This record gives sequence, C-alpha cells and structure tokens, in this order.
Amino acid sequence: MRTDYEYIVLGLGGLGSAAAYWLSRSAKADVLGLEQFELGHVRGESQDHSRIIRLSYHTATYVRLAKRAYASWAMVEADAGEPCILKTGGLDVAPRVSAIPLDPYIASMRVEGVEFELLDAAEIMRRWPQFTLTDDCHGLFQPEGGIAMAARANAAHQRLAREYGATLVDRSPVTGVRSVAGEVEVRCGQAAYRCRRLVVAAGPWSNTVLGMLGVSLPLEVTQEQVTYFASPHRKEFEPGRFPVWIWMDDPCFYGFPVFGEPAVKIAQDAGGRPVTADTRSFEPDPANSARVEAWAHRYLPRALGPVHLARTCLYTLTPDRDFVIDIVPGHEQIAIAIGAGHAFKFASVIGRILSELSLEGRTASDIRPFAIGRPILKEQNPSRSYMV
Repeated sequence: MRTDYEYIVLGLGGLGSAAAYWLSRSAKADVLGLEQFELGHVRGESQDHSRIIRLSYHTATYVRLAKRAYASWAMVEADAGEPCILKTGGLDVAPRVSAIPLDPYIASMRVEGVEFELLDAAEIMRRWPQFTLTDDCHGLFQPEGGIAMAARANAAHQRLAREYGATLVDRSPVTGVRSVAGEVEVRCGQAAYRCRRLVVAAGPWSNTVLGMLGVSLPLEVTQEQVTYFASPHRKEFEPGRFPVWIWMDDPCFYGFPVFGEPAVKIAQDAGGRPVTADTRSFEPDPANSARVEAWAHRYLPRALGPVHLARTCLYTLTPDRDFVIDIVPGHEQIAIAIGAGHAFKFASVIGRILSELSLEGRTASDIRPFAIGRPILKEQNPSRSYMV
C-alpha cells in the first residue's frame, strides 16, 4: 500500500470526514484519511440522525462562521446530489432571567443582519401549542434553523472524498505521530505513513494525539445522551409543524421534530459525567434521563411517551466551550480542530478551514477566538463554563 501522501487526516468523524472531502477537492489522490474504528462508528461524537444547525449564536464571530457553514453545506449538497440540511426553523426559548440570556444572541444577529423574530410566551404557544410556558418566558425564532443530518452528512463527505481520489482507511489506530525533517510521520502499528501536512480531528482522543507531540490541553470528556420518545402525538412534532429548539437556561435542554426515528428526540446539553474515551459506558445515566423527563413533563408534555431509543455519545469540552482550530505549537505542519461539543453544525466549514490551513497556510474565516494558545488553555486548572 502507498505510504507517502501530501495530506493525512487523522480521525474520520464529523470534522475529519469533512477535512478529507475538502482536501480531496484540490489534492485528489494525495489525501489519506485514517480512522481507528470502522467508519460510522458510535464511539465518538458525530453519529446519530440529527444535530441542530442555526444562525443564532452568542458572538458575531460564530454567526459569521455559521453563515459560511450554511454555504459550505450547500456546496456539499450540490456535489453529493442529496440533502444534508433540513430547515425547520429554530426556536431559542428561556425565562427572561436565565443562565443563558438571549441578549447576546440578539445583538450578534443584528450586527450580522440575520433575520429573526422576538416572541413572548403567548405567541410561542400560539404558534406551537405543544409548549406549556409561563408568562415569564420569551424566545427568538430564526427561520434558517434546522437539522444537520449527521450520519448522512458524514457518509456524504466520505463518499465524495473517495470519488475525488482520497484513500480512507478504517480500523487503523494511530500509535505514533512525530515531525521528521519538515514532514510528519504517522504510525499505525507496523505501518508508517509520511505526509507534508497532517490534520488532527481526533475528538475525545485529541490529548492522546497531542501527547505524542509534547502538547496537552485542559480538555474534559463527558458522556452525553439523547432520548427518543414515542409520543402518542407524533404528528404534532413532524417537520413543518415543529422547529428545532433550545431551552436557554441551566440546565440547558434541546430537541428536534421527528426525524430519523418515529419519535421525538430530547436531550440535556453538557449534562453528562466526566469519562475517558476508552472507559466510557454506553448505558444511559438514569439521573440525566430523569432531568430530561421532568423538564419535558413541565414544558413539552405532549412529546413524552415510552422511550423508543436512548443513545450515548461524547463531548470533548474546552473550559470556555470555544472550539480549537489552529496549528499545533511547534509543529507548523499539523493543524487541529476540537469541536467543544457543539461543532457538528459547523462540521463542513471546519473541515474546509482545516483544508485551507493545510493547502494555503491561511483561511478566509476568523479563527482567532479558537487559538490553541489562548490564555485559558494554558491554565492547569481553569474554571469551566459550558453554557453557550
């Protein structure tokens, strides 16, 4: 098998599959993607049917990145001949005094000229009577919000990368990474590959790879979960009748209209216990499940029903919940991205950025807030805030 490539991508989840695709558009057969498990595995962060995509974000940088994300997904859809995004509208709803105030989201979207509506509780319940809110609640509705089709989008990125000429190899755990004479050597057992530029998209295994390069970040890996409820009122929650939504408070919850399963999907954001990628369980946490059901019983009771399916996944969290998208210090040939538990909506554009950094040494996106050397990532025991 060929062992020398211009570009290697380490990790073929959401971000790595996207990077392999965008690199292959330019570099064709000079791209190798390596995945330690089988393609489409459920041990990481990027599978299941759906993730929320939205233009509502708490800083203008994220809103601009989200705009470019939509444009990037549209390019993938045109290339693949199949949809990756389903627009349902997106509702951010919260008490007027909450741990995640809506004001920064409103300000950021106004600065960036994004269309949205401010709604009081009565108007939210008029449009979506599935909610039972108190008068002190309010929300913002963003019509471009919707579903990023996670598993389908990953498969599309992978298929297209191969069609452009990339080689994608699964079941190839990496045992060593080092810079050698201006290149990068990647070892997978007895095999050794060389490349001019390496992209690391290792998710919860990021510190394992960084440790091979003498770098460590204060990351926390948590085991999260989603629950699909077999609501007896399922038709009320179909796309077109119900939006994606986020309850903006602590704890924070989010959910989807019916998609991928004949059930309503609800979850708590960043509500999981710290684990490691290699010792995590695949069993849902009963306490987390109880919090989700209690919230839904209060605010979205018609969504509830027997549990159709519960799935676990991992978050790889930075202490400030911002991404890492940068060049690894001391290794100018290696780019890395860490999604901080909210990156899938940006997966294609983050892959595009990693491709730009590798191909051209620069990107059209503002990634300064995502620098690997920002002060909080240099602290040994940083304070952590996961509310975004």
